[in-house]
Amino acid sequence: MKIRLLLVDDHAVVRVGLRLMLQSEADIEILGEAGSAAEAIEAAGRLGPDLILMDIGLPDKSGIDATREIKQRFPKMIVVTLTIHEDQEYFFKMLEAGASGYVPKRAAPEELLTAIRTAAAGEVYLYPSLAKLLVRDFLGQTHPQPASPEDELTGREQEVLAYLAEGASNTEIAAALTISPKTVERHRENIMRKLNLHSRAELVRYAIRKGIIQA
Repeated sequence: MKIRLLLVDDHAVVRVGLRLMLQSEADIEILGEAGSAAEAIEAAGRLGPDLILMDIGLPDKSGIDATREIKQRFPKMIVVTLTIHEDQEYFFKMLEAGASGYVPKRAAPEELLTAIRTAAAGEVYLYPSLAKLLVRDFLGQTHPQPASPEDELTGREQEVLAYLAEGASNTEIAAALTISPKTVERHRENIMRKLNLHSRAELVRYAIRKGIIQA
């Protein structure tokens, strides 16, 4: 099944380049384009794409606001950010708005394709240099008090949560924390059960909302 895409960027030449690159992929179909937040919101409702490739710097309002509105109207619609902005402020705000991927425009085409396919599969893709911000933020602050009994995580589970939000695999987390992959999987299952989460996208947004990762 093809991933049905909407391209959102205020520069026509960028949209043309993206279309040329993506339309040759057998598993991707370009449904349409938009050059502003208003056009993106309208096209999202009219075309019903599986995934929106969203720029942040749009002429009427930001891609952050457009993403937030689209996710409110169409919760199952996936948004992947493609932008020149690589600073912490934009990065966290897009995740909070509901984006499931964040890729800088300097990234290689292969990175963008990986981000699209990863997000379409229900996971979160974060460009490696940006993903490190999540763990750095987590390690630089104390753990917050849980809001309710079902939110209570052990110290180890909070560490695993931070690495999961970064996009690390079970094997990578096991190596970082000097535990076995099976133990990581058990922690992951406990985290998802305790927090009533069902995907990595929900997990990342939970970590930000609850202060485990500071936005």
